[in-house]
Amino acid sequence: MNTIQAEFEVFDERFAGVGGDERIEILHTGTRWAEGPCYFPAGRYLVWSDIPNDRMLRWDEQSGHVGPFRLPSGYVNGNTRDAGGRLLSCEQGNRRVTRTEHDGSITVIADRWEGKRLNSPNDVVEKSDGSIWFTDPPYGITSDYEGHRAEQEIDGCHVYRVDPGSGEVTRVAEGFERPNGLAFNADESLLYVVDTRRRHLRVFDVHGDGTLSGGKVLAEGTSDGIRLDDAGRIWAAGDGGVLCFDPDGTLIGRLAIPEKVSNLTFGGLKRNWLFITASTSLYALMTNVRGLIPSGTA
Repeated sequence: MNTIQAEFEVFDERFAGVGGDERIEILHTGTRWAEGPCYFPAGRYLVWSDIPNDRMLRWDEQSGHVGPFRLPSGYVNGNTRDAGGRLLSCEQGNRRVTRTEHDGSITVIADRWEGKRLNSPNDVVEKSDGSIWFTDPPYGITSDYEGHRAEQEIDGCHVYRVDPGSGEVTRVAEGFERPNGLAFNADESLLYVVDTRRRHLRVFDVHGDGTLSGGKVLAEGTSDGIRLDDAGRIWAAGDGGVLCFDPDGTLIGRLAIPEKVSNLTFGGLKRNWLFITASTSLYALMTNVRGLIPSGTA
């Protein structure tokens, strides 16, 4: 297996000791634009997207084998696992959010807002009440590279919530140029959302009725996907690799990656493997931190 040297940069004493292996494993290379890593502990495998090639790939932890997971995929971008252990995906090409059931069938979660087609859902998370939250920039409709060129029916790019009972799609946050990665904190009182074009991270207060307030800029330099560890630190695709922010927004450290990072997730049986998608490759690093398991997630 190919490896590269792990380079942790410490910008603040709060990052001291937050490291891991001295090497980063290159699990696979050869994608056009790798995205959406999602780990399944029950099967000990990870799936991720290769958006321009309209496919999803699967890496088996025990054998190291990489093979096709879904082709065509609908130009899937972000993925996550729901509380039932099922795959939630943002299909840029089909302009919808879907769930892959245990029998392999696909259920459409959201494809319209107030009768208008979504732009091209990008990233998705589930809250413990079963509501599904996603971002909706236009990357899948601006050209045929990552989807299908089409007219934008919705004015702008926003964040949406799907009600777990009625299935109603509600716009919950506005004012973005290109909303992208999103994640809840441990008690789900906060929602973090990246705006790629503005290269910053915003934080919202989450209310019991499914609404948001606030939305201040918490940190700068973020560009794509984000995840939290169980200490509340925010790990983000950003300038020069994977950035690590304290919950107060201070940039405390960075893990250098030789390609442009798109997304990341924690996995492995102890949630201490950091899987990173970046341009043409899938990387993995065993760390001495554990990824956050959001409340109610399998």
